[in-house]
Amino acid sequence: MLFPRNTGIHTRLLVTAILVITSSTITLGYSGLSMVKRLVSERFNQQIDYMTEQLAVNAELGILIEESSLLEGLAKSVLNEKDVVGVEITDNKGRLIAKQSRFYNGPFLIKEKKVILSQTDTDGFDLEIIAGSTDKRHIGFVRIKYTMQGIQELYKAMAQRFVLLSLGLALSSCIIFFLISHSLVRPVISLANVANLVSKGDNSIRALPGTIPETRRLAFAFNDMLDSIERNRKALIGAQARLSRQEALAEVGKFSMMIAHEVKNPLAIIKSSLSMLKKDLKIPEDNLLLNYTEEELTRLNTLIESFLMFSRPTKPNLISTDINQVVEQVVLGFELQYDSKFFKINSSIPDEKCITLADADLLSRALSNIIRNACDASNNKGKINITVKRLANFWTVSIRDYGKGIEQKDVEKLFEPFYTTKTTGTGLGLAFADQVLKAHGGVITAENHKISGAVFCIKIPLESLE
Repeated sequence: MLFPRNTGIHTRLLVTAILVITSSTITLGYSGLSMVKRLVSERFNQQIDYMTEQLAVNAELGILIEESSLLEGLAKSVLNEKDVVGVEITDNKGRLIAKQSRFYNGPFLIKEKKVILSQTDTDGFDLEIIAGSTDKRHIGFVRIKYTMQGIQELYKAMAQRFVLLSLGLALSSCIIFFLISHSLVRPVISLANVANLVSKGDNSIRALPGTIPETRRLAFAFNDMLDSIERNRKALIGAQARLSRQEALAEVGKFSMMIAHEVKNPLAIIKSSLSMLKKDLKIPEDNLLLNYTEEELTRLNTLIESFLMFSRPTKPNLISTDINQVVEQVVLGFELQYDSKFFKINSSIPDEKCITLADADLLSRALSNIIRNACDASNNKGKINITVKRLANFWTVSIRDYGKGIEQKDVEKLFEPFYTTKTTGTGLGLAFADQVLKAHGGVITAENHKISGAVFCIKIPLESLE
């Protein structure tokens, strides 16, 4: 295993880059230096060969006439060349004619060349002077002693420059790769941090997209996953809330049925017995105690009826109904209950009929509960506004009161069973209305009016009922 298990991706990438860049630089540099050394050596050897060739050609006449001063001058001129440490010129018998050298304490190489008499130079000379030679045209030798020290110093300087260049290249490459690696790894680290925060319960945080297309796509996919998890979490919470509500309603149903058997029948007997006593004893109609008892019996009976009505499954009997007329009848009933001098119900209901499938009785009860709630919010003083409209395939009713409005903490709980802000309320009126409207495929919402009071809006889709 190249890296320990806990080594981060940034370190892995950086170490890998350093190894690759360093090995590549060393390999390429070694190959380049070897090639340059071979080329330089070849050119140097070619230069020595050329110098030896030229010396042999120029020394031909001096050897023929045995002019040592001429040959000494030639040798001296060659000695002036760099890397040449000695020059010797001899005849074909090895007798030294000219020699030039300089002090050099080190190894050297020797390049030797025969001096061959050219054809043109034989004219006018007695060739017997080279008698005894197997090659009568061979008249002498030239030898150049040279050193490779200059080449080696050049190669050493090139190697040093290569090392410095390689180090600079490797360092700059590592810096560039570090920046690139950091830009690649940073979004991944950010995603890991976001995932860690989400695991600790922070469901609102999201990953930053970054600037690289691939990491942007990764961040968007990660955020989509978080959004999906959040939606599923909310859906699960909603499902659990609905399940809890259904369980509560089931318990209410059982409790209501028990009340129906255990309380409602005895309550009816008490009420009828009180009426008989009132008649037999000829108790006056204005008897305060008796009237108070009858009112309390009526209130208890109404409370039990509310329990029973809400606990029964709402299964509307859908028949062809003019739902505008239903609203008119409900409004008329409330107008008869309240004194128009102190409380006014303003209604705006279209004259044309709105025929659809509906349960007039259930719808009337639901509307009555909502309107009664608006009247209570206004303390039975002032006014309420009721507006009925048909918008495309929807039938809407808006009921506005001019009371204190709804506190924000109560908005989401208004339609829950047994939730009420009134001291004498049961908390079942709006819950029953919500149940009826949902059975008709509609919805009911509540919000505060921007000026004062609250507005309850009913919306029923007509296309699903026609």
